[in-house]
Amino acid sequence: MMSPKFLDGQILIAMPGMGDPRFDKSLIFLCAHSESGAMGIMVNKTAPMMFFSDLIDQLKIIPSGEMRELSASVLNMPILFGGPVEQFRGFVLHSTDYFTQNTSLPINNGVALTATIEILQAIARGDGPAKVTLALGYSGWVAGQLENELQHNGWLLCEADDDLLFGVDNNGKYGRALRKIGVDPLMLSSQSGHA
Repeated sequence: MMSPKFLDGQILIAMPGMGDPRFDKSLIFLCAHSESGAMGIMVNKTAPMMFFSDLIDQLKIIPSGEMRELSASVLNMPILFGGPVEQFRGFVLHSTDYFTQNTSLPINNGVALTATIEILQAIARGDGPAKVTLALGYSGWVAGQLENELQHNGWLLCEADDDLLFGVDNNGKYGRALRKIGVDPLMLSSQSGHA
């Protein structure tokens, strides 16, 4: 009997015509996938007018007097819309040079997911992971739901790479992911079908 293929560490590319505007032209990095369902972080859509400086202030990550000492690149790090589930919960997708045994989820190829205030404090102090994507919310599927969406041509699959996960040009990631798998974005149809 064949064991099921799980897609942890892959990127889902939303097909045109998916029908859910929240996922229009989205890329979702799958952090966990099993018979029970799947969970992922959208890696190409910024939350409107939201930066790391806002989180630092709202969550009191560091004393307000120390904010002046932070670099502009840290303060202006964008926050991504990770998905429609638990939109006020923060997640950090990051390189495994920062890893805590009980709170970081290893995914693959040197990528982990952590959702603690401690990682945000480490990023603010400058001793966090070298590669970081900050997101609010996540995308989730119940058992069999993602498999059904894949079978009905809702998503394409792509190998993850650092540029798609941690690159700063979020608007260009969708086209780059499609080109990476040999698909011309202009040739995609919003109609799905089976051959």
